Formats: sequence, structure tokens, C-alpha cells
Amino acid sequence: MLSITNHTSIIKKLAAQLGFDYCGIAKAVKLDEDARRLEQWLNKVMHGSMQYMENHFDLRTDPSQLVPGAQSVITLLMNYYPEHQQQAKAPKIAKYAYGKDYHKVIRDKLTTLMGLIKEQVGEINGRGFVDSAPVLERTWAQKSGLGWIGKNGNLINNKSGSYFFIATLIADIELDYDNPNTRDYCGSCTRCIDSCPTEAILPNKVVDGSRCISYFTIELKEALIPDGMKNKFDHWMFGCDVCQDVCPWNRFSQPTNETEFTPLPQILNFTSNDWEELTEESFKFIFKNSPLKRSKFAGIKRNLQFIQR
Repeated sequence: MLSITNHTSIIKKLAAQLGFDYCGIAKAVKLDEDARRLEQWLNKVMHGSMQYMENHFDLRTDPSQLVPGAQSVITLLMNYYPEHQQQAKAPKIAKYAYGKDYHKVIRDKLTTLMGLIKEQVGEINGRGFVDSAPVLERTWAQKSGLGWIGKNGNLINNKSGSYFFIATLIADIELDYDNPNTRDYCGSCTRCIDSCPTEAILPNKVVDGSRCISYFTIELKEALIPDGMKNKFDHWMFGCDVCQDVCPWNRFSQPTNETEFTPLPQILNFTSNDWEELTEESFKFIFKNSPLKRSKFAGIKRNLQFIQR
């Protein structure tokens, strides 16, 4: 029978072979402190109309509710920083949405990883998650030593910055656990707070999600964006990267090696006029595998109209 250390080594090697840039492992425990913070955040309605944030509260803070007998939480980071950027004057799109929808790309990798683990380690029970289930992935990333949570709410790695997708694999197998990250390298820097166009980033690492540009341009399903946000979007049409773009730690960001995240030519090259003339039929064809489809054609048109009026 292989040792715990060998099991851990195998899992980390498999993760690297599948293209994950970092892999950290933490002991599966209840997140009592996070539960208190999440409850306070929800009580202040900082999630806006994202009602799903209120659901499955216990599942978010107790991994054994998601995987019976859970012993380990494996956190995986995958870099999405693009080699090329959009045209300077075009409606802005968050970099995570330049290529194929990360949910499918990473979910497929998690399925493959789970299959390989069962082949090489043994039959285990586990579930993989990528921004699609009630998992506090940033907390688990910090507990597994992969970085700290910055003032903008993002996980920041002191070697590579914050342009990462975070995936989580909860399993009922004991492994060697990485030391948690206990240092906060943000220091006295307040660039993200000072630069947020809508003042959504508050002191003490609290982000008012109901004021975030990403919330308005992606999550908000209403026909109109509140007039109070007029002229505050800094030309962002889908998502927002301001707090990451100004973060000093992102000077270490390197272009991703994942070909699935290669930017769509239209994302890089479309002008404002191209977006205005885009038909629903063309939108559905061009962006069928893109995160932009989450806003749907009507949402993109609404956002475009809002930032240009």
C-alpha cells in the first residue's frame, strides 16, 4: 500500500501534467470563521440580487456536507492571463472571458484528474468544483498555502499575481497538508480600493458585490442598470479587471500556456461599431463557447448602451 506522502506526490504530479499551475492541499474542516463573515456579508445584502449566494449555507462552510467522510481539500490554480490585450478604445471585457468558458475547460480536467487518481492511488470518493457549487475556494487556497486574500477579495500569489481560475477537489483520502499562508503581503497598499470605479472595495477586505461592475454587467438580469452608476463603468462592458490591473503583484503575471484560453479574435479586434452592429445570430455563433453567453445577447446590448450613453 502506498504511503500518504506517495499519494500526495502522485496527485500533485498529475495536476501539473494536466496544466494546473499550482496545487495545494488542506485538511477538510468546518470553516466556522468564514461562516460568520459570510453571514454578516449576506445580512448587509452585499450580494445584491444574487439570491443563490444565500442557498446551501452549510454546504459552503463544511466540506463533509459535500463529500461524506471528506478528509482533504485539494485546491488547483490555472493561469488565464492573456498574451494579447483588447484594442485600447473598444468596450472592455474582463480577461477571464477572452477564451473558452473556463467552467467546461477546467471541469473536464477535474474529471480526468479524478479518474487518474483512482487509477494510481485507489478507489476514493471525491467531487470537483469550479465556481459552480457552494465552495469557499479562496479560503481553501489560502489554507493550502497558495496565496492570501487581497483587499480586492481576490486570491493573490506572491510569485504569479491573481489572474487564476480556482478549482477545488474534495476527497475522502488523507494526504500530506501544506502549511497555510499566514502572511498578508498587501501591506499599506490601497491601489485597488482607490481605483475601483464604483467604490465597491471597502476597508477590511470587504467587497460590496452589489456595487461591483462585474455584478452589474454579468449577474444583474434586470433590463436597466441603475442610473446612479452612470459614467462610473470606465467603459467596461463585461466584467471588470481594474482592481487586478492596478495590483502591484500582477507585474509577475505571465501569459497562460492553456490553449483553450487563447483569446477569440473578435474579443481582441472588435471595435465599438462592431459590437453595435452585432446581430443575435452572430453573437450566438461567435460566442457559443464563451463566458459572454452568460449575459446573453440582450445583456451585452444593454451593457453596451449603458456605457456609451
